[in-house]
Amino acid sequence: MATNDRTTAPTTEQYQQLQRAYDAFNEALFSGHLPPCLITLQRQKHVMGYFSRARFVGDDGRQTDEIALNPEFFGKEALLEVLQTIAHEMCHLWQGHFGKPGRGSYHNKEWADKMESIGLIPSDTGKPGGKRTGDKMADYAAENGLFLKVVKRLMVDEFNIPWADRRAPAAMALMPTGSGALAAGAEGAEGAEAPAPTSRGKTKYSHRCSEDALNLWGKPGLAIMCGTCGGRYEPAE
Repeated sequence: MATNDRTTAPTTEQYQQLQRAYDAFNEALFSGHLPPCLITLQRQKHVMGYFSRARFVGDDGRQTDEIALNPEFFGKEALLEVLQTIAHEMCHLWQGHFGKPGRGSYHNKEWADKMESIGLIPSDTGKPGGKRTGDKMADYAAENGLFLKVVKRLMVDEFNIPWADRRAPAAMALMPTGSGALAAGAEGAEGAEAPAPTSRGKTKYSHRCSEDALNLWGKPGLAIMCGTCGGRYEPAE
């Protein structure tokens, strides 16, 4: 049986990083107003993540929300999309506490406005020009938006998700991408991501900032400016 020689337990490694992303987004995108939640890993077929309000209860009677992520979509090329999914679900959490969620799985105008305020543009196609409300919604990141700026800071601090499902190496080839930005999957009931496309093949390529020598992954033609030096990310050779 294969083992690893890391001194930190895999469970601790994985969840520390997921919590790190949640805390960074909460502080920078939601002014620190979101309450803590329980982040879980769930293998729900064709679902990248979902939010569930007050899903867990503690032994002292306290309740907490759940943001579930599907580890089948974790991996080097998936990092930005996983982070985007976390922020996406955090908008549902925000609305659950401070707004008025749409009925059932409907993504309403309030939710769409909040998404745009943090730098994620709602679109039912995952591309510019799509409908911004509806039952099944995708999104793409706004160029120079708050979300991408926070992601850049995380990358500078060598953020990573250390453990990926080795039985699903092509999972991220199934994710849609928006024009000029990185897209997360569409959503279904109560924040659950809808089925990803079934086409396969390489869709993510490395892009590099010439000044800071930092890499991001995305679709060919991605247009992102470096938040540190102002340079443009170009496809890496």
